[in-house]
Order: sequence, then structure tokens, then C-alpha cells
Amino acid sequence: MTDSPLALLRRELAARGLDGFLVPLTDAHMSEYVAARARRLEWLSGFTGSAGSAVVLAEEAAIFVDGRYTEQVKGEVDPAQFAICAVPATSPAEWLAARAPAGAAIGYDPWLHTRRELEGLRRAAPGVRLVAVEGNPVDAVWAGQPAPPSGVAVPHDLAFAGEAHGDKLGRIGAAIAAAGAELGVIAALDSVAWAFNLRGTDVHRTPVVEAFALVAADGTATLFLAPGKVTPDLLAHLGEAVAIRPYAEFAAALGALSGRRVLVDPAGCVSAIPDALEAGGATLVFARDPTVLMKATKNPVEVAGARAAHARDGLAVARFLAWVDREAPSGRIDELSAQARLEGFRRESNLLRDLSFDSISAFGPNGAFPHYRSTPRSNRRLAGDGLYLIDSGGQYPDGTTDITRTVAIGTPTAEMRDRFTRVLKGHVALATARFPKGTRGGQLDILARQHLWAAGLDYAHGTGHGVGSYLSVHEGPQRIAAAISAPGIDEPLLPGMILSNEPGFYKVGGYGIRIENLVLVVEDPREGDSAPMLAFETLTLAPIDLSLVEPALMTAAEIAWLDAYHARVRAALAPHLEGADLAWLEAATRPLRAEVRAAA
Repeated sequence: MTDSPLALLRRELAARGLDGFLVPLTDAHMSEYVAARARRLEWLSGFTGSAGSAVVLAEEAAIFVDGRYTEQVKGEVDPAQFAICAVPATSPAEWLAARAPAGAAIGYDPWLHTRRELEGLRRAAPGVRLVAVEGNPVDAVWAGQPAPPSGVAVPHDLAFAGEAHGDKLGRIGAAIAAAGAELGVIAALDSVAWAFNLRGTDVHRTPVVEAFALVAADGTATLFLAPGKVTPDLLAHLGEAVAIRPYAEFAAALGALSGRRVLVDPAGCVSAIPDALEAGGATLVFARDPTVLMKATKNPVEVAGARAAHARDGLAVARFLAWVDREAPSGRIDELSAQARLEGFRRESNLLRDLSFDSISAFGPNGAFPHYRSTPRSNRRLAGDGLYLIDSGGQYPDGTTDITRTVAIGTPTAEMRDRFTRVLKGHVALATARFPKGTRGGQLDILARQHLWAAGLDYAHGTGHGVGSYLSVHEGPQRIAAAISAPGIDEPLLPGMILSNEPGFYKVGGYGIRIENLVLVVEDPREGDSAPMLAFETLTLAPIDLSLVEPALMTAAEIAWLDAYHARVRAALAPHLEGADLAWLEAATRPLRAEVRAAA
């Protein structure tokens, strides 16, 4: 009988004199989505989600996931091997402190954890000894581990970026100098991609290339990436102000900065980076990666691109929803064929570069898993009465999209209509919010939950995440999330930021509901204002299923918003549709207010 991955790892840990090991789901760049080679947690446990971690001891092991994955993990991880723990109710540090023997040597890979995280572990589990390892023990026993990604670095056209990389590096360098440093480490993959106007294929669904960068206060820079990723087009694009060195030389380069003051982001740089700098005699300046806010606040070209990408994407989604409406009664559609058909509609534009994440195509009980992925084993037909949830997005050169629609298949129950309408009311409340500059996303989260809370209901995920410009579909630092669902999130919203607006409701064993549009933070000055005010512009353009709306629960203002939104959708999409698709769109975006008046 072949040993399990867990048994193989334990044997390797024993050989190294370790009593345990930490296994996060990230890479050397602290990425949320990682290359196949870095999916160590999935290889070890079977868990396929995008957020989680594990702690392995000689006799026990546990996996830790948040509310998005509490149901999914039960179907993927063997409870006989791993205790399943929900965070933040139970943290890895608390579990470790309660179970590890006093003085236990717990290994960690310094290229996969930040110092801040390790310091938190030491405080919460003072009885254990954390030991940095050379060479990840999972890699040592993972037969068939994928090779490092080999895609080339591709210049991102100025027509889409809106700012030359030399100008960006100048701004970054000035911010590094203002922080009191001579050099700055840029470690996050989307930060490197944005700063140098580069894109790539190294991470599934995220157009980034594996690279580190050192940027000097004068705007010159060194880019560390594998030699095979360097092309003549790249060299011509970067110019003489950017030096290129092999990715494998990054750690040595950090060790050669003796006497230099180097900016390091404590949240975005793994422990190995400050460790190497200190060992080499550099002075650390801890500050946030200066690209973070620059990247999050889109320039006018990126904003125009986002609007164009969403109109294009909305057309594909509308054609898909019309197709589902026509074909679902046949009983021939299932989750996998539906998501493939939606991707096909998107590709017909000839501008789709990739999906922005693996689609969540979920019917009936499968919709109760917020981050569900359909497989041949779990695949359900869209047949009978139930709700179909489709969460999907596209990567276009001018923008990244992310949209969720929930539609009725057959006849929805009164409960489904009630829950859908409460989710919609929260969505509208957030979409129409007006707030002073300085407002943080967490302060707005209650707007989306209030109507669910009134009925004793809630959802276990944040309400909104940031979105990049042909970059990561999950971009920080902007978020709309209460502290309970996203501890530590406390970022003022700024004009140019793009976020999702996606309240939901999930009934385990029954159905899932989520309504998601992307919104742009815009300035909203009005006569009489005593402070600068901001608001949201909704970017996403696709119908919301009126058959699931209970008008009696809606206010006149909410109905007016929905009608105005559907009028925008109709105006944008109708000129590009004809025949049955056009007829469907006109029916799907009909004014609800007229029906309410007629029924009165």
C-alpha cells in the first residue's frame, strides 16, 4: 500500500529532527492564487480552496479554513487524518499551543511566512520552538511535483496601462525615499506586474510572471526573473533603467546590500527577505509596498478600460443567461456544460485572454458552498425546481471582470424569493451608498447585511474585494468586510478603486444566492455638502433575475434603482443583440415598477 502524503511528510520531519511543520497555501510572494508547484496544501490534504493552512504533528494534524470553505473542506479532506478547524474561531497558533509538547521543534519554510505571522505564532504558542528549514520538506517527498512555471514575461501595452513603467518607477522611487530608504523590495506578483507593465501566465487565471524587484530611490530597478522568461521584446520594453538578473540570485542580492537602507513590506514580504537583508548588514525600513495604493487607484485609461471590458463581458453573460432560460427546461444542461458555454460566449469577443478565476457553476445544494467547484463527480443537472448560481469573470487586456448571478430554474419557493430579495436589498443599499472621504470598507459592510440580519440571517464571507486592471481578481488593500469576516481590514476607500458588491445567502443542503456587480469609487460632489463625498458607479452590466424578486419587500426607491439599472443594461447591450436574445433581454430588463402599479 502506498504511503499517504501525510505519512511521507511525517517520515521526512522525523528524519530532520522536527516535531511538526506548518503548511500554508501561498508562495514566496505571499500570493492568494499560486502556481501548481506551490499547491503543497492541496497535495498534502486534498483541499482545493484558495485559502487555508495546516499544522502537522507526529500524531495529529489539522487544517484551517474560513467561512467560505467550511462545507467544501468536509468533502475534500479525510477527517481521520486532519481535524477540520474554522478560523477565526480556532487559529493554527491556538491549536498548536494546545497540542504540541513543550519545547517541540516546529518547522516552517521562511519563504512562505511573514515575520508578522511568525511573531504572532510565537506569542500565541510560547511553549514551542519555531525552526526555519532549508528546503521545504513537502517538496522533498512530493513525487511528481510540478516544475516552476516557464511562461515568458509579456509587455503590457501603454494603451491599456495608461502610464509608462518608467514613470511608475519614478513615483515608486520617490515614495521609497520619502520613507527614509534607498531601495525597496517589491515582492507581490501583481505589484511587480503593475510597476513594470508586465503580464504573464505563471499563475492560473492571474496574468502575472514570477519575479522579484528592487527599486532604487532614483527610479532605477533590478528585476529578478528566470532567464527563460526574458525575450528581446521584454528587453526593448524595459530599457536601460531596468537591470535583469536571474530569479535564483534574489536572495544573494539581498545579502549584498550591506549598509543600505531597504524598504520591506512586513505584510507582503516573506520572512526570508528581511532575514537575508539583516544577515548581509542592511538596515530594514518597514513600510507598506508603495505600489499597493498606486495600483489600487486606477488611472483614467484603466477606468475607461474597465467600463469597456464590463460592457463586453456583460454582453456575453446576457447571451448566456438567455441560453440558460431557453435550454434549461430540456434537462440537458449541467453545471460543467453551462460554465463551458459561458466561457464560449466570452471567447467570441476575440479579446478574452483567460478567465479571471475558475467559474463557480452551482445548482441546488451545491450553491450553498460559496467557493464551490463543479467536478464530474459533483456535477448536477439544471433540472427540476431550484436555484442556479454562476460566479465567473474574464481577463481582458483592458480590464478584469467578476460577476455573480443567481437564477431560478423551474419554480422558486416563497423562501427563495424572500432570501433573494433580502440579498438584493442589501446589494442596492451598498450600490447607492454615499459616504465621506476617509470612509473605510468595513464601515459600509452592514449596509449589505442589514435586511438579512433583520430576519436572523447572514453570510460567512466579506461583502466586497478589490479587483485589478487585467491583474488579480482579488486585489488589496481595498475591501468591504466587517472585522468578523476579515480581521485587520481597515482601508479608506479612494476614487479609482474597483471593488465587488456581493452579498449572499446560503442554505446548507438547499441552495445558494449571491448577487455580484463590480463598482468603481467615484467623487460625488453635490450642492450643500460640508465634506468631500464619494459614491459607487456600478460597472457590471447584466440582468438580475426578476422572477426571484418579491416586490412587496422592496421600497419604491429600491425598485427605482433596479429599473434604472436594467435600463442601463438594456441600452448598453440591446444594440448588439437580435432575435431571441434581444427579446429575452427586453423581457429580463422590463420595468418592475410598471408591474407593481398594474397589480395594485
